[in-house]
Amino acid sequence: MASMLAGCTPWPEEFVDHYWASGHWRGTTLDNLLRGWSLQYGPRTALVHGETRLTYAALNRRVDRMAAGFRLRGLRSGQRVVVQLPNVPELVITVFALMRAGVVPVLCPVSYRGPELSHLVRVSQATGYVGPSTYRGFDHTAMAADVAAEGPFLRRVFPLEAPGSASPYGGFTTDTSGCHYFPLGSIDSPPEPALAQSAGQVAFFLVSGGDAGAPKLVPRTHNDYAYQARAAAELVSLTEDDVYLAALPAASNLAFGGPGIVGTLTFGGTVVLAEDPAPAACLPVVERERVTITSVPSDVARLWLDALPVVRADVSSLRLVQTGGAPVDRETAERMGPELGCRPQQVFDRAEGVLTLTRPADPDGTVFATQGRPLSPDDQIRVVDAAGEAVPDGEPGELLVRGPYTVRGYYRSPEDDARSFTADGYFRTGELARRTPDGDLVVTGPRP
Repeated sequence: MASMLAGCTPWPEEFVDHYWASGHWRGTTLDNLLRGWSLQYGPRTALVHGETRLTYAALNRRVDRMAAGFRLRGLRSGQRVVVQLPNVPELVITVFALMRAGVVPVLCPVSYRGPELSHLVRVSQATGYVGPSTYRGFDHTAMAADVAAEGPFLRRVFPLEAPGSASPYGGFTTDTSGCHYFPLGSIDSPPEPALAQSAGQVAFFLVSGGDAGAPKLVPRTHNDYAYQARAAAELVSLTEDDVYLAALPAASNLAFGGPGIVGTLTFGGTVVLAEDPAPAACLPVVERERVTITSVPSDVARLWLDALPVVRADVSSLRLVQTGGAPVDRETAERMGPELGCRPQQVFDRAEGVLTLTRPADPDGTVFATQGRPLSPDDQIRVVDAAGEAVPDGEPGELLVRGPYTVRGYYRSPEDDARSFTADGYFRTGELARRTPDGDLVVTGPRP
């Protein structure tokens, strides 16, 4: 891990050796995995969004050409680019294309506005921004222009134009601050020879939403994220016959890799992208695309159940609904089987990497009332009191974790590291939890 991006905290060598020996880390970058998927699953459908359908082979070709286009527009290996897109195919294509070009994407929630974007650009020293020209009435390109004017980092903006739009940013332009604007659709060039890249390097940054402070950048490596997505997919027995509906924002950890988008693509399934998790938008998509797996916030799961008699969509294809965010209440969990035709899978996750899940074979009592067990056999869990001492099973305490897909620190944020990570590398989740006699975790809420 000596090659990890400066400003990141590496795993200690003894842990690195163990994760390699255990087969968790396999040394292949995510963009190279996509090359393999395109060869293995080429004609199968990889991405669906509305009427748009992309095969694995077409997805890989688009990524190849966009990666070359980014390099033609001046992006260089090791630079950072903020990607702020809704759940559209261009988000997946852009993130993989940037990784293939050696550039590190910063996955930014589409809800962020100027102050948050400015902070992410400053911390990451991002030289580029990819976002909608406008989205739901908000001018994202104008926001990026304001951040670029603050200087000195942001110098390339790639707006995604809405079909049929007449944006002032269409075509190549340069503003008074020296920032260049290239429509994302123009980022297309004949593929170049592949770059030699290390899977121990940072693949992309997620944004931590664990508290009300300034957003923090979470560096996820190719090794750790490929393992997380693969292990989560294996846990739910995901196959090429599965159809995953990304109803949560794709920039979130659960939707991107728990198993999410990356896990589904790993096993040749189909990813359906939804921009709105509301039942009126999603339930007809479940019927049309025969969705088998999805992830929704716990409160949205209840909305889906309440809306079923009105929407009248056939959701019989569903076999698993993951519920994330706040723990799902027992009444909602108990309704899901009879009304959706499948059991829930409760999940607790953080951008930093911790992922606990109930198992498909768990008894109802576990599925309805706990957030399950850690994903990896090498996840190390502690539940501690205010003094950092372990508490007995059944007693509440703060949940601490370290493991092969949980980071050891934020990017360029030593003050936050001191608060959020112990000296021996455990991530302080900030959540109170208790452990049941069977080893499952019940997450009860934020630490006071």
